[in-house]
Amino acid sequence: MNDFYTEQLVKKQTTAKDVAVKAFLVSLAIVSVLAVFLFPLAILVPIVVIFVVVALMRRMNVEYEYLYVNGDLDIDKIINRSKRKRVFSTPISNMELLAPEGSPELAQYRNGIVADYSSGVPGEKRYVLVVVEKGQVTKMIFEPNDTIIEGIFLLAPRKVIRRK
Repeated sequence: MNDFYTEQLVKKQTTAKDVAVKAFLVSLAIVSVLAVFLFPLAILVPIVVIFVVVALMRRMNVEYEYLYVNGDLDIDKIINRSKRKRVFSTPISNMELLAPEGSPELAQYRNGIVADYSSGVPGEKRYVLVVVEKGQVTKMIFEPNDTIIEGIFLLAPRKVIRRK
């Protein structure tokens, strides 16, 4: 059997926007608890607000899993290490181009939907996978390891541009 299987887990970095949202949620919870002293009949409000705040903060803990098996690339979003959701899946036969971010070969694919499934860490080697399905161009940004790049290169060597 010539099965090719590899997977990679990438944790999304906490951004300044995430920190600001978390600070807002915590302050909202504190204000709702303090509001009970002014309005004693509103005792259920802080309970509901705290449950909502905890649920939203858990959703901000995100990891991406890249899974490459025999010519199919799947990307799953893992929320709080418990909930998994498939966010991207394509056979490599639908791929137009795989190139490092900023490559001149990507210039012809300026228009289209952009999906970022990378960690967001500055300096990491990010690649752009261009897929055209039903006339719609999708550019998917991710951080594959060398094994995934080589696996894709084995199936479509003319469509892969490797970093030097």
